[in-house]
Amino acid sequence: MKMRILYSKIPLLLKRAEGKSIFVFTRRLAKRYLHTEEAALYIHWPYCEKRCIYCNFNKYVQHSNNEDVIQACLLKEARTLIKLSQVSRISSVYFGGGTPSLASPHTIGAILEVISQSSLLPLNAEVTLEVNPTSIHKSRLQQFREVGVNRISIGVQSLDDFELHLLGRTHSAFDAQQTIEEACRLFPGYTSVDVMFGLPWQSLTSWCSTLRRLLAQCDDHVSLYQLTVERGTGLFKLIQSGCLSVPDQEQTAQMYDCARKMLHEAGFQQYEVSNFARNGKISKHNLSYWLGKQYIGIGPGAHGRFVARANGGTRRQARIQTLEPDPWMMEVIQHGHGTRKVIEQSHLDVLLEVLALGLRTDIGITHESWQQHSPFLGLQHIFDASDELRELRQQEFFLLDERGLRCSWKGLAVLDCLLVPLVSQIQDSWTDAIMDV
Repeated sequence: MKMRILYSKIPLLLKRAEGKSIFVFTRRLAKRYLHTEEAALYIHWPYCEKRCIYCNFNKYVQHSNNEDVIQACLLKEARTLIKLSQVSRISSVYFGGGTPSLASPHTIGAILEVISQSSLLPLNAEVTLEVNPTSIHKSRLQQFREVGVNRISIGVQSLDDFELHLLGRTHSAFDAQQTIEEACRLFPGYTSVDVMFGLPWQSLTSWCSTLRRLLAQCDDHVSLYQLTVERGTGLFKLIQSGCLSVPDQEQTAQMYDCARKMLHEAGFQQYEVSNFARNGKISKHNLSYWLGKQYIGIGPGAHGRFVARANGGTRRQARIQTLEPDPWMMEVIQHGHGTRKVIEQSHLDVLLEVLALGLRTDIGITHESWQQHSPFLGLQHIFDASDELRELRQQEFFLLDERGLRCSWKGLAVLDCLLVPLVSQIQDSWTDAIMDV
């Protein structure tokens, strides 16, 4: 369920219209869609106890105790980028990784204190910490709660010991269940669990068994992730050599469909392709991504999307921090931040991100939200201009009505495929529309 978004045409589009029209259009639209008063904040902790065989995330095994140094750098970069964004409010904070529960509660608390000093962090702001069952204990969970964490996301992945062993995880099913139990006690209603399907040698029966056990114990939020075999990982090599095999596409589709039905029957709402909540306990932080809001990325390899107000800037920037921890720390010490790459986003860039991310949700894209980003190009016009999109709508993969545009139940399951013709048509329609501005 990986998104495939085509951006190849974007840099060429605005160049095809007259300079004056673009200038007038840019100033007008900037005022309508840029909301710079608040942002979400993501902090990346890059270290893990070990690297799992399927993982290609930006994470490292920590060989020396340098927590004081990386803590100081995280604090410094947070101050720098929050100031650069000039936001007056941080709406949510998310500690991801890596394994941020390996950081001391003191480090987590210090970062939250700096955020509170640099910008307003409301008392009820969502503060999430990712944890692994083997890196957390009862007393440690309590300490994280005391320094300001109020939501926990547990990397369970499986409740089958054989599957956990194949993945190279360091915890057992018992460890996972103990962690869920303790987290639910300390963070009732705000404990999320991650679970994976499409694992090596996993059957539909074993997957459903894991889900039943999970649903008997879990809280009000579950995230489902299909295992993706990434080139260069240990898992990729084992599959290539024939030592392991993974379920085919039809089997994983059945697993996903089965999970959606089981979660629905248990009272969960699928509010995003991979995320399910009941009793309204959605992840506010992640929802801010899917709604196209600003977010600031802190730490090695973190990504951000916000309007940098320096030098009178009015365009949103895509920012990527230096990947490796040691070079990142050197850059933060020298420059106050470790931003390696900055890309000025055109209005079309932002529009396509809002579209691709928004369609992952059950809400989709409302007409009001769409008009904020594209006041001159309506959703109905886009569908009317394409036979392929009209057919997809007739087949009820897309729903377009007075509320806006969203995917149907079956459309969410094949969102990747649906985005390709939709993005292509928007690119073509956008070019025609701005030439008429």
